[in-house]
Amino acid sequence: MEKKAKIIATLGPSIYSENKLKKLIDLGVDAFRVNFSHNTKDIKNTISKIRKIEKKKNKNISLIADLQGVKLRLDKFENGLQKIKLNQKFKFDTIRKIGNSKRVFFPYSNILKKIKKGNKILIDDGKYQFLVIKKSKNSITTKCKSDNCILRNNNSVHISNLSISLSKLTYKDKNDIKTALKLGCNWIALSYLQNEKLIYQTRKLIKKDVGIIAKIENKLALKNIDKIINATDSIMIARGDLAIDIGHSEVPKVQLSLIKKCSQLSKSVIVATQMLESMILNYTPTRAEINDVATAIFQGADTVMLSAETAIGKYPIQSVQTMVKTIISTEKYKRDHIEDFKNSIITNQDPVKSVLLSVKDIAYNQEVKTIIVFSNSGNSAKLVSAMRPAVKIVTISPNINICRQVSLLWGIQSVNSRDANGWKDMMKISKEIIKKLKFIKKNDFVIITAGLPFGKAGMTNMVRLYKVQN
Repeated sequence: MEKKAKIIATLGPSIYSENKLKKLIDLGVDAFRVNFSHNTKDIKNTISKIRKIEKKKNKNISLIADLQGVKLRLDKFENGLQKIKLNQKFKFDTIRKIGNSKRVFFPYSNILKKIKKGNKILIDDGKYQFLVIKKSKNSITTKCKSDNCILRNNNSVHISNLSISLSKLTYKDKNDIKTALKLGCNWIALSYLQNEKLIYQTRKLIKKDVGIIAKIENKLALKNIDKIINATDSIMIARGDLAIDIGHSEVPKVQLSLIKKCSQLSKSVIVATQMLESMILNYTPTRAEINDVATAIFQGADTVMLSAETAIGKYPIQSVQTMVKTIISTEKYKRDHIEDFKNSIITNQDPVKSVLLSVKDIAYNQEVKTIIVFSNSGNSAKLVSAMRPAVKIVTISPNINICRQVSLLWGIQSVNSRDANGWKDMMKISKEIIKKLKFIKKNDFVIITAGLPFGKAGMTNMVRLYKVQN
């Protein structure tokens, strides 16, 4: 049984070799994340390797550019990291020098001015806590309140009870978008957005065949969630910063609520942060982590993401293997108990969705093996994926970037093919591709859906049931 939920692996030193990239793709990685908050010096070479493997394997791979946004980060340390003892004093300052065990450069002088005595500074997605005990013009002095504290280059910073307004893309993000487009990234992930404004600004800077992922990681984003979901192509539930902002105990219900809301609006969902965190250092995961991955799949997430597990972890291959096994086991249960999940997706029916809901209903027939979706813009593919049909989804597009983009979505196998010139040509292309797809056999039924006239986005209005003849 093949998995239908997709896996994102974050690029980093642990997987830069061509052999490891090939192994991860063979195991079931569908997309790679480029984290622009860290050094991207080796990324161009790594992406070339991915595209080379993609061509050999005939499997379209998505690339996601994850922008830094206004997420606060520490500067660099001697040797890349420093250990800080419990109750040790430590300074955050505006001195542009490499950090050590006593201080670090905090490159946000305007924010430093707003910090008050008694504020808590949370580092590395809340893993380590520092209490502000003294403040001067160019620095703050804190006391470390965590055991076994290890500060690393570019660690994330969250300051309790401090609101930072954001309504414009940063200079760095604009430059990183340009870089991402040159690298051939298929998705732009916007970090720490608070409303839909950054999404509209990003739309003006990218091509139509590049998707936008809105990362949900603060209270203001949740307050404006309906507008954000309507404006974006996908959301990522970035649970690290979100947990710090709203409290860890609130995250599970928010995760379920967001997945349900996105399902109703046919938008895909990525669940991220610390899914197999223990596997950064350990060969096996905890049972709680396995349960966490399975819960995301049960709830209806399109995609689950590995971060440090693949970027800097000791066991990136084993982490992906673990995630694949968990997804397949969970999806098998959902398939075997299909009535429990059958009616849980898509209640909002506009005319196009009504057509595609009929596709979903036909697909429950045991004789139907595959849905073939012709999709120039990727919109039809996204809608069919959101319906969660019981069979395989094959998306055909003449645009290789759309093929790569939709490869991130639940259940989709994409095929890059020439554009259809009409009804007869569409059937000819379908038959050609059916011959290449070994899982479709003689006498199987295939549903073919497309929009007429061809090339017009958002017009999925045709469904044909086709019986394979040879």
